[in-house]
Amino acid sequence: MPDRTSEATWEKDLMSGHGTMTVGHGAWTGPFSFKSRFEDGKGTNPEELLAAAHAGCYSMALSHELSQAGHVPERVHTTAQVGLEKSSDGFRIPRVTLTVDAKVPGIDQAGFEKIAETAKKNCPVSKLFAGAEIVLKPTLKG
Repeated sequence: MPDRTSEATWEKDLMSGHGTMTVGHGAWTGPFSFKSRFEDGKGTNPEELLAAAHAGCYSMALSHELSQAGHVPERVHTTAQVGLEKSSDGFRIPRVTLTVDAKVPGIDQAGFEKIAETAKKNCPVSKLFAGAEIVLKPTLKG
């Protein structure tokens, strides 16, 4: 499988500087800054991009697990919330919360939750976040 690449450029110091991140081969390019990361400024930040990656990966992993179990989903929607906090040794990402709702014919809530947990364990981005708590909130829509 091919390696995937994204890039970032930062100019000046941390507080007044600014940067640009590019995903893949230009699929998306956007600005980021101290304010967009640590406050509520315009632009994005690494945590939002990590959240997007985790939401996308998990949605695909859950769709696969459900399909393998004979329950092809009509729709899987995942929101990933990535928090950044200051600790005694600097900043860290202590947890990721995955909130997922799916429309899946022929499955009950208990079966859905079991498969959702399996997908969480098997999602490559979840494995990457193994040092952080990953909270899963699955909802089955009828």
